[in-house]
Amino acid sequence: MTDITLALGGGGSKGYAHLGVIKSLLELGFNIRAIAGTSAGGMAGVVYAAGFDPEMVLEALAAVDQEKLYGFGIGASILNPSGIHGLLERFLGDLTFADLKIPCAVTAVDLNEMTEITLQEGNVLEAVKATTAIPGLFPPVETDQYQLVDGMVLNPVPVALARSLAPRLPVVAVSLSPGPDRWKEALDRDTMPANPLLRPISRLRIAKAFDVFMHSADLTLYMLAELRLQQEGPALLIRPDVFHIGSLDRVDIQDVAQLGEQAVRDSLPDLKKIKRRSRRWFRG
Repeated sequence: MTDITLALGGGGSKGYAHLGVIKSLLELGFNIRAIAGTSAGGMAGVVYAAGFDPEMVLEALAAVDQEKLYGFGIGASILNPSGIHGLLERFLGDLTFADLKIPCAVTAVDLNEMTEITLQEGNVLEAVKATTAIPGLFPPVETDQYQLVDGMVLNPVPVALARSLAPRLPVVAVSLSPGPDRWKEALDRDTMPANPLLRPISRLRIAKAFDVFMHSADLTLYMLAELRLQQEGPALLIRPDVFHIGSLDRVDIQDVAQLGEQAVRDSLPDLKKIKRRSRRWFRG
C-alpha cells in the first residue's frame, strides 16, 4: 500500500467524480491517510473519512430524486439546500471531526473578516454546510463569530491544507476546473443552471446579464485555481473531464463517478511514479 493525502476541489454536481477517483485509487492499492476538501470536495472527503465505502455512497445517492435536493430560498439566497443537508445527515449524523477515521479538514470563507477559514473541529455536518454554501445561491452559515460561505471563493483546491494534515506524504489533488488550454471550451457552455427551480430565470432579460456575470466569475475561478495549484504544487494533479457539467445540473451520478475513475486511469503512469518514490523513501 502507498500512503497519500488527497486535496479535493469544489464543483457542485461535478463533485460526484471525487467518489470515482477515491474508489479507483483504493483499488490501485493507495492508502488515503488524510483528506482536505473544498465545497463538493469537502462533502465527498468527509463522507469517505467517516468510513463509508465510495461504491455504497454512489448507490445511495443514485436512489435519490435530485429534483428534491433544493427548494426555493429565503433571505440572502435563491435556493434552500435543506434536501441535500437532510441527505448528508443520514451519513454524518452528529459526528465530530474527532470521530472521523482519518484526519480531514474543509475550507470556508468568513464574510465578516473576509478571510479563509479551516474547519477541522466540532460538528462535521455544520462544517459541510459551510463549505458548500455557494454565495447567493445558498444561505451563509451563521455562527456567533462567523458568516461562512463556500470555500471555493478563495481556495478551489486545498493542496496546502492537505499537506498540513500529513506533511510527509505526497498530495494527490483533484481539480474539477479545467486547465488553461480548455478554458474557452468550458466557458462556451450555457451557464444558466439546469436546476428546474432556476429555469424561469432563463426567460427573463436579466438572464443575459446573469450569463455574462457567470462566465466572468467562472473564468476568475479557473484562474484562481490554476494560480494556487502552481503555487502549492501537488505531487500529482488529476482533472476529471467534467467541465461540461454545471454546478447544479441534474446528472447521472454513476456516469460522473466513472469520469473520475477514467481520470485515474489516465493518470496511471504518474501514479506509478508516486509508488516508486514511496518505496525508495521507505528503503532509506
